Amino acid sequence: MIEITVNGQQHQLDIEPEMPLLWALRNELGLTGTKFGCGIAACGACTVHINGQAVRSCMTPVSAARNMNITTIEGLAHNAASLTDVQQAWINHQVPQCGYCQSGMIMAVSALLESNPQADETAIAESLSNVCRCGTYPRVSKAVQELIAQRQQSALQEETA
Repeated sequence: MIEITVNGQQHQLDIEPEMPLLWALRNELGLTGTKFGCGIAACGACTVHINGQAVRSCMTPVSAARNMNITTIEGLAHNAASLTDVQQAWINHQVPQCGYCQSGMIMAVSALLESNPQADETAIAESLSNVCRCGTYPRVSKAVQELIAQRQQSALQEETA
């Protein structure tokens, strides 16, 4: 029996400890927003957060996530009726085409901005190794850069208020 915490809820799963976290999330818990892409942690479609860090779940055994907080795309927003600012930036810039890789990309960007809120274009490019077959990288970069600028503007407004 494996116990994991996903999106703030504890789950006990009768699975093998070496099962990839991706399959536990999708097949056991029905959280299908995290996608299978390559199976070798190269494409990033399976990106989730473990204790706030972006992790490729296709190569992470579920046992490695014990006693940690796992967040999937379904749990990224605080409630189902709201979007995070990263998700809203995706909409504003019409980032997705097919959308398959986008949950992983959003998870990677969210983790990046949590650890580096002032990320510049170089940091964005270096930290986002997710693969998008549709080639939406320029839209992603523009969305992230605008989001950083908006966050900086909001911080300045709060300081002067």
